[in-house]
Amino acid sequence: MLISGASVAGPALAYWLARYGYRPTVIELAPALRGGGFAVDFRGAAHLAVLQRMGLLERIRRRHTGGSPMTFIDAQGEQVAALPPEFAGGDVEILRSELSRILYEHSHPGPTPHDDAVTTATTATAITTAAPPSTEYLFGDSITSLTETADGVQVTFERGAPRSFDLVIGADGLHSTVRRLAFGPEEDFISHLGYYVAGWDLPKSAPPDLTARAVGYNEPGRLVTVGRVPRRADDPSYGGETFCVFASEPLRYDRRDPHAQRRALAAAFEGAGWRTAELIDTVWDADDLYFDSISRVDVPTWSTGRIALLGDAAYGATVGGMGTGSAIVGAYVLAGELAVAAGDHRRAFARYEEKLRPYVSRCQEGGRGTGEFLAPPTQEALTARNSALNDPAVLTAMLQEGHDISADITLDDYPSLIATAAA
Repeated sequence: MLISGASVAGPALAYWLARYGYRPTVIELAPALRGGGFAVDFRGAAHLAVLQRMGLLERIRRRHTGGSPMTFIDAQGEQVAALPPEFAGGDVEILRSELSRILYEHSHPGPTPHDDAVTTATTATAITTAAPPSTEYLFGDSITSLTETADGVQVTFERGAPRSFDLVIGADGLHSTVRRLAFGPEEDFISHLGYYVAGWDLPKSAPPDLTARAVGYNEPGRLVTVGRVPRRADDPSYGGETFCVFASEPLRYDRRDPHAQRRALAAAFEGAGWRTAELIDTVWDADDLYFDSISRVDVPTWSTGRIALLGDAAYGATVGGMGTGSAIVGAYVLAGELAVAAGDHRRAFARYEEKLRPYVSRCQEGGRGTGEFLAPPTQEALTARNSALNDPAVLTAMLQEGHDISADITLDDYPSLIATAAA
């Protein structure tokens, strides 16, 4: 089985499949595991239950960032509102790069590829909590075509030789190559929600007073934040990080051109107050810029023949849609249904979608208002947002709603079901 994408959903799926006796191959366009210091979170019983069943919950907790408290300030640097750490950080928050590395190691116990790796990762002796060493990783390559046959899928690659796989899973994110090749053009499935997000690391030379505390500065339709993650303090090149949100109609730019992204970002924040210009100026030298629209993915059917979608490729919401937790839960359900179906992929794909779609659709709804919450479009809306954040009862209700949504799924105990069936 071929899995496209080695961020979160792909390695999580590979872990479960290897545990159930499959031999998955994971292909990733990047030459190595992606870095970057931005945090992702898990919240609610369903997320934590899957991590526990993977044997990863305590390992992830040991790398907990401590949450991301945020003080909203005015142009003079005075506090106008605040977010507690659990609001953004959930029950446990971890740097995405650390999560990706943990999932890779768990699905493929062996050496982690270095930055110059453009090769098939080797296997090694399994560790106690990891899947058997049966996952093959291919870094620095991408799928160019998918041709379904009676008993498999013929796959061609940019760099590697053509191969045939029983099944292909697209776990390759919002801009999924598998979805484009097998389901249709991206614009058929992605809805722009009126905002863009950007983030990058600040250089070590960044003024210490700028990153001394995590703050966010708003103007109508714009937000810029800056702060430091304590877990990255030992990184000699790390001076902090910034995260931006701005309202915009869909922009025309080359998604693979970082300079075009920098120009769009600079134009969006031109004339902004506080120390925004000082922060935006650092983007010109940033080599880890993340820039994308806040969008939602809706695919009418998550599978076609022997090809299926997982995570953001099927049901993404760029920010605020619990995408990381949904990816982990989705990988657990998809692998479990494939194992229970004993090779009947049609039945497995149908059951996977039937069980998961209502849950992830509710999670996605959280992303619909994320842009307006982070960067309210008018001064009146901004004032109302700040007032809500300063009301403990409102914050408690918002936190509870997020936990209720993230827990609103009944998970089958697939490991027990499959062990029983095997016995």
